[in-house]
Amino acid sequence: MKAFAPLAGVLLAALSSAQVLVDFQVAEPPPVPNSGQQCTMMILERTFGNSYGDPPTDCGAVGSWAAVTLNFTVTSNGTQYDRLGIFTFQNTEIWRTSTPEPTETGIIWTYTKDVTRYIPLFDKPGTFILELDNIVTSTDTGQYATTLYATFYASSAEYPTAGQSNMIVPISTMQNNTGNEASVPPAFSLNVTLPQNTVEIYAELYASGNGDEEFWYYNTADEYLGYLPPGTTYGGGPFREVRLLVDGQVAGVAFPYAVIFTGGINPAVWRPITSYGAIDLPTYFLDLTPFAPVFADGLPHNVTLDVASAETNHTLNQNWYVSGLLQVVTDPSGKPTTGNITTYDAQPYAMTETTASIGGTDINITVSAQRSLKIESTIVSGSGTTNNVVFQQSMDFTNTQYYLNDANTQNVAQISSGSVSSTHNGVSVLTDNFNYPLYIDMTALVANANETLYYTTFDHSYDRQLVPAPFILGSDINERQQTAGYLTILTTGVAANGTSNNTFSYVDTKGNTYVRDVDAAYDVITYDEQSGSLATTPLPTLPLFSNAKSFPSVFNS
Repeated sequence: MKAFAPLAGVLLAALSSAQVLVDFQVAEPPPVPNSGQQCTMMILERTFGNSYGDPPTDCGAVGSWAAVTLNFTVTSNGTQYDRLGIFTFQNTEIWRTSTPEPTETGIIWTYTKDVTRYIPLFDKPGTFILELDNIVTSTDTGQYATTLYATFYASSAEYPTAGQSNMIVPISTMQNNTGNEASVPPAFSLNVTLPQNTVEIYAELYASGNGDEEFWYYNTADEYLGYLPPGTTYGGGPFREVRLLVDGQVAGVAFPYAVIFTGGINPAVWRPITSYGAIDLPTYFLDLTPFAPVFADGLPHNVTLDVASAETNHTLNQNWYVSGLLQVVTDPSGKPTTGNITTYDAQPYAMTETTASIGGTDINITVSAQRSLKIESTIVSGSGTTNNVVFQQSMDFTNTQYYLNDANTQNVAQISSGSVSSTHNGVSVLTDNFNYPLYIDMTALVANANETLYYTTFDHSYDRQLVPAPFILGSDINERQQTAGYLTILTTGVAANGTSNNTFSYVDTKGNTYVRDVDAAYDVITYDEQSGSLATTPLPTLPLFSNAKSFPSVFNS
C-alpha cells in the first residue's frame, strides 16, 4: 500500500455543508489587559501587507505598551490544499501558521496571537510581509481572503509596560519581498554582529517539515526502507534535531513538536478543530548568553541553523523551513562585555540507535535518540557585574513504527521529551520542560483498484512548562487531542468523516488561567466548555470583513 502519495494532500471537496464552517485551533486567549486604552490598526488585507507605518501614539509612548496582539481572519471556499503561512516583520519571522482546507460552501477562521515579546520590532516603521503561497487551478479552486490587525494595549499602574529586550536581531534570509525563512538542507548560515556591551542573548527558533519531510515522524530508517512495499513512505528515519551553531559550535538544539497540518493523513478529523499548532506553530527557546563574550568583540560571527537526522550522515529529505531571532540585552554603561566560556560539553549530534524486528509481512522499526548539553560561562558587564551562566539540555526521543500486513497497517508510537534550563548566578532565567507523545493508527480496511478505505486514529499531546526568558511571560500548557475517522478514496473522488476530542489547560506566571474541553463529530461541535480567568477576556472590536481581498495564487522565490 502506498501511504503518502494519496494521503499527504487529500482534498475533501465532498465534505461541504449548508453553511460556512468555522475552523479553530484550541488555544488560550492572549493574556492582555481587560481595561484601558486600545489602539487597533490594519496591517494587511491580502497576502502581502504593504508596510507597517508609524506606531500608534494614542496608547502611550512608543514601546511602552502592556501588550500587543495580532488578529488574523481568513475566509475561503472551494477545494484547496492546506498552505503554509509565514509572517515576517523587520526581516524577522514572528508567526508561522497554516490554512485549514476549505469547503465548497466556505470556511472562516480567526486567531488572535500574543506578540508582546516582539515589542522592540513594533516601535518603528517597517515592512510587514505575509507569505502564503497558493495555486489555483480548474480543480483546486480555493482562494484565501485575509485581514490582519494589530492592537496595542496602553500600559497603566494595573498593567505595566511589558518586559522586553533592548533589541531583536533576525536569523533569516534578510529578503524584503518575501518571507525570510530558509530552506534546509543544506544548512543555513549568516554572519551576525551584536553590540559589544551585550550581556544576555536569548534565541527563538522556528522550524517545520515540508514536502518529503511533512510527515517526518513516519519516515523510515534508510537501512530498512527496502523491506517495505515500494512507495510506502520516505527514508531518512523519523528523528529530527534542529541545531543552532555559533562559529561552528553547537550552542543549543530543539526536538520539534510534530505539527499535523489540516490535510494530514485524514483531513476530516481536523474539521472544524485543527490539530494543535496548525494555526500557531510552536517555537523553541535557547539561552545563548554563554556566547556573549564571543560576540562582545564587535566582529561578525557565523550563526547556523540546520536539521539533523539519526542517519549515519545525518542527512534528511527536502525540506525544512527554518528561521530564528535573538533577543539581546545590553549593559547601560555602553562599555564592552568581557568574560569567557568556562565549560563546553556538547557533542555535534545526538546519540542515536536504530533497531528492527522483521517477521513475515510485518516489520517494526525503533529509532531512539538522547541529547545532553552543558555550557557554562563567566560574563562581566561594562558596569562591573559578574554573571555566572549555566545552560543545560537533556532530551530523549523514541519512535517505533509498526508496518503490519504488508504495510496495510501503519502505526507510529513516538515520545519526545526533555528539559532545558539556564541559570544566571543561580537564578533560573529559562525553563523548557516538554513532553510530546504521538500515537497514530492508520489501517487500510479495503484496498483495490477502485477503492481504498482507511481507518485512522490519532492521540496527540503537547505538555510544556515554558519560561522563554526573564522578560517574557512563562506558561504551563497541557493539551491532548484524540481523533478517529474513515477516509475513502475512490476513482470518482474522496469521502471522509471524523470525530475529535480536545482537552486543554493553560496557566501562566502571572496567574492567568484557561481551560477548554471541546468535542466535534462530522464537522459539528458537540460539546464545548470553557473556564478560567481568560475565558471572558474581551478582544478588540474589528471592522467587518467585507473589504477583504482575495488572491488566487502567489509565488515567492
